[in-house]
Amino acid sequence: MRELTPEPLTALAFAPFGSVIEASDDAVRVDINQGHAVRYDALARVDVTDGGEAVLSLFRAQPLAELVLKVFERHPLGSQSFVPLGGRPYLVAVAPAGAFDAGAIRVFRAEGRQGVHYARGTWHHFLLVLDADSDFLVVDRAGPGDNCEEVELAPADRILVKR
Repeated sequence: MRELTPEPLTALAFAPFGSVIEASDDAVRVDINQGHAVRYDALARVDVTDGGEAVLSLFRAQPLAELVLKVFERHPLGSQSFVPLGGRPYLVAVAPAGAFDAGAIRVFRAEGRQGVHYARGTWHHFLLVLDADSDFLVVDRAGPGDNCEEVELAPADRILVKR
């Protein structure tokens, strides 16, 4: 089994997989509500195909007893966004779109103020919360068609994530 240490989640490092959703200095800022709020504009573009529509959901994730990555999934018909609601850090495990390559898996540590937007077709692990149940606002595709493909890692390809 391989071991990986999470790397910091930055827009540049995560760009091959999608977008980081955060109020950063790099975001387009628009003053709104008579100057009482700032809109960090268009942090991610929802991408849906084949008659789908964008929907908002709430996911409540539980920590894994053991941080071992065994299964990855991708969504070929739409992009997917996760925004934490509780301010807790979490992990993001991804691999590039295309044929699944276990050797290309990367693990990022996201701060509780950062969300992620997976580009359509990007391989990713399900939510990896660390210390407590955590809620996420999710923007996803709903509609006809099979929009979830999974791959189970062979025992030799499984990854133990270091804390």
